[in-house]
Amino acid sequence: MQFSSGGAAQAGGAAGLTAGGVGSRRVCDRDAGASAAIRPRPVPSERVDARTERLPAATFRLPVEKIRSGYYSDSYFVLTKELLEAEGRHPLVTMQVFGKHRGLLGGIDEAIAVLRECAGRATEGGGWEEGWPQLRARALSEGEEVSPFETVMTIEGDYTLFAHLETVYLGSLARRSLVMSNVREVVDAANGKPVIFFPARHDHWLVQTGDGWAAHVAGAIGVSTDAQASWWGGRGVGTVPHSLIAAYGGDTVAAGREFARRYRGEINVVVLVDFDNDSAREAVAAAEALGDDLWGVRLDTSERLVDVALQGRPDEERLHGVVPELAVAVREALDAAGHERVRIVVSGGFDAAKIARFESTGAPVDSYGVGSALLRGEFDFTADVVEFEGRPAAKAGRELRPNPRLLEVS
Repeated sequence: MQFSSGGAAQAGGAAGLTAGGVGSRRVCDRDAGASAAIRPRPVPSERVDARTERLPAATFRLPVEKIRSGYYSDSYFVLTKELLEAEGRHPLVTMQVFGKHRGLLGGIDEAIAVLRECAGRATEGGGWEEGWPQLRARALSEGEEVSPFETVMTIEGDYTLFAHLETVYLGSLARRSLVMSNVREVVDAANGKPVIFFPARHDHWLVQTGDGWAAHVAGAIGVSTDAQASWWGGRGVGTVPHSLIAAYGGDTVAAGREFARRYRGEINVVVLVDFDNDSAREAVAAAEALGDDLWGVRLDTSERLVDVALQGRPDEERLHGVVPELAVAVREALDAAGHERVRIVVSGGFDAAKIARFESTGAPVDSYGVGSALLRGEFDFTADVVEFEGRPAAKAGRELRPNPRLLEVS
């Protein structure tokens, strides 16, 4: 997996379904929408105080009491904490955290929040002694590029204060880094064309908030649910869905017209045009009926079908689903009818490889919607005690790996 330089990318200024950036409701012209690049958010050249960069702990709405109790932790960590406390042992350690893949680091602010809010120990009478003030943590920042086995965080202090948290903070890192890295891969493949984050329906609803943030940092120009946009105060974006068209008796134009009448002042209106598997005809019909209210059309043809516009061609058997040839056919039909400004959004089975194929052919696509591919794979993280009472104490095969890029966490 290769990643472009410049660190994390953020949505802003580019077009797409929300022309003025994520959550924006401004409409722009087609040329700006097609060519505006997703601008990278540079990684700071100087290692500034982390307090200016971290998301506040309240962002994550952590179930603090349950995390403190070990409810979400592997039981052996909970038992370890209980045993050490019962024996009066309070080992001073250095815990080192690293990932096993190359990609973008996500979830680090959440991991720090877990430590900040949940490190400590129970006291007599049901109280809680805060552990965070007694620990020292150093970490990289959200969206930074990392290499395999590069140290992304160290925690120093009494191990009993945070022994019960390893499962939780490693899980946060693993999930967010996976999504962030996958999104960056498709953003790079899209060559600056906006990428819309569409996997909400492919996973449990509880993961939406953090996944949306990871996609945002990695360069996705929009997300599909308000929950996914909640960590930066944005809004979900979307198109006229097939279900609305079905609710209007299969009449794409009628559904699109009413959708535009109600929401044109709030969102850029994009109409799905594959309901009858005749995308070019439906695209022109929608453009004629909606006029300036139509921002774009979306192609989402089933991979089991060949669109009417491509049927009868000698190579028909390889033209199932959304293919570059279909985008060309729709673009030509729109242009011939005088609708050059109407954009084309494509979705359905897209991943980095498919986007790269589209780009290599020069397919006339203005934006890509990507779903389940952004949740696939793994991005494992591991934590090891590498020092005990100031002396090397790593298990065989591991050692302290200092990283000058780490920031002190206040």
